[in-house]
Parts: sequence; C-alpha cells; structure tokens
Amino acid sequence: MATNKRKVLLPDTMGREGVDIVRARDDIETILFPSRVGQAELLPMLTDCAGIALGGTPFRQVEMDASPAMQVVARIGVGYDAVEVPALSARKVPLMVAGTANSTSVAEQAFHLMISLAKKHEEMDQLVRGDRWTERHGGLPMELSGKTVLIVGFGRIGTRQAKRCNGFDMNVLIFDPYVDAGVVRAAGCEKVDDLDAVLPRVDFVSIHCPKNPETIDMFNAARFGKMKAGAYIVNTARGGIINERDLHAALTGGKIAGAGLDVFDQEPTPADNPLLKLRNVISSPHVAGVTTEAVAAMAVATARNILSVLDGTPNKENTINPEVYG
Repeated sequence: MATNKRKVLLPDTMGREGVDIVRARDDIETILFPSRVGQAELLPMLTDCAGIALGGTPFRQVEMDASPAMQVVARIGVGYDAVEVPALSARKVPLMVAGTANSTSVAEQAFHLMISLAKKHEEMDQLVRGDRWTERHGGLPMELSGKTVLIVGFGRIGTRQAKRCNGFDMNVLIFDPYVDAGVVRAAGCEKVDDLDAVLPRVDFVSIHCPKNPETIDMFNAARFGKMKAGAYIVNTARGGIINERDLHAALTGGKIAGAGLDVFDQEPTPADNPLLKLRNVISSPHVAGVTTEAVAAMAVATARNILSVLDGTPNKENTINPEVYG
C-alpha cells in the first residue's frame, strides 16, 4: 500500500536513544538495516529513501545514483572518509556528522593509550601474572609530567586531548595549519608550523586530524627518522595517516619506542598484521569513540541531524558541505 511517509534507513547498531527519536515521528517510516550490509543488498533499499544514517557503510557515487529521493546522509560519528562528498554536493544533499558527541570519548582513549605506553602497563601486568617481579627494574616506566606532546589536529578532539595533556603538566605543541595561533595560545599550548622541524623535540605524537590527501602517509619512514628514539605515537583518528609498514620498521629498528593504535589501514585488521606481534604496540579495535555514553549521544545527534533536514531547519553546524543550502 502506498504511503506518504518518508523512509529513513538506520543501521541496526545505532543507539536505541536515537532510533526511538526517529520512530516517534508519525510521518517517518523507520527501517533498520544490517550494519555490515553489502552494496548489492543496500542499493535496492535506497530507491525511495529520504534519509540514511551510516555506521561504517560506504556511500559513494553509485549509492547516490541509486537514491533519487535522498535528502540527507548522516554519519554516526565524525569521520567521513568512506563518503564521497562531491557526489552528495552535486545533488544538494547535506552530509551530517555527530559533532562533539564522541569527542570526549576519543580524547580519553588517546590519553589512555599515551599513559599506558608511558607506564608500560602491558609489560608490568605480564610481570605480575608471570611471577617475574624481580624483573621490574629492567625497563622502567616514565612520567608524563614535563614531557612534550605534539597534537596533530586541533579540532573537536584535539582540543580535548590538549586539556588532558595540560592537566598532566605536559608541554603541549599543536600542528594544525588551519587553526590560528591565537586560538592555540588561548588554550595554553604552542602552535608549530613545521612538522618536520618539531619532531626531534617531542616525546609523544597524538594524531587527531582527518584522513584526506594531505594526511595520508603523513607519518612515514622519513618522519619516523626525525623522531626521538624514545618517542611514542598514538593514532585514534584514521588508518592510513600512519604508514603501517614504515611504522613496523621504525619500531623494530629502534627509531621510536612504541605505538598505540585504535585504527588500522584495513579494518578489522588481519590477525597476522606484523604490528600485532610487537610488544611495544598496544591496540584497540576502533572503539575510541564507542563508549556507552558516546553511543547514546551519537545516536541522538544523528537522529536530530536527519530530522533537522527533513523538517527544513538543517543543523548547519554539523554539516560537512553547508554550501548545499545556498
């Protein structure tokens, strides 16, 4: 039977809090789809779809072509490297992100990885479990206080990471060509303009920039070669910003001391990824932004983003391509 309701697709992993907001609308037909849906299964669902929320599902030109009624595409998160923005913009379809909904969660995970590396948490835990207490002086942990951290990207998450590092009395350097030095100074940090020149000074690198042509392979063999032998690198942004092969070589060759990785080139990363065999690597399965609180907040933000467009009052602050409203 024909219906005047607009159809909105939501992944089955979306937080209930957001799903309930959409379902409460009498003028919306809410349809859940498998979060790992294949393209062949997704395309037929899009033919009369007015809005869609995306977890990790790619949305590019072919999906846009299959969506003649599409009015809004929303990411349940802030990264959008799997979305072909020009394809949406050409059709005047906004791409929405979840704003600051998971920023605190990601910053906390990044700081957790930093402090776990500094305190050699994994190694110390194994000494206790293996009844090897006498070895505890063999590789001592370090303090964060007084150390220098370079935060790459000073947006929603980078600014929050800076607060945590400042709270531990670290010297906080910021590399972000798109942020004014005055904004950085006001946050109690120091802006640096030359990434290569500053690397020999830093004890930690914490990555919080988008993945795009400017940042792919940003950290490669040449840059690892400029870092201190005792330095650590943490990535909670996107796989591909660090060249994994070059990172492995740097870690095994003593160029840097360790790495904390929440993201990888391929996800899920293969169990035989050589990085996972190294004792100076700690990892997590791309969950930096996935806490109980963040899942609920992202779901609510995503639902409101979609409805704002369908209601004709788009949330421009959370729109990646606001030019579509012109």
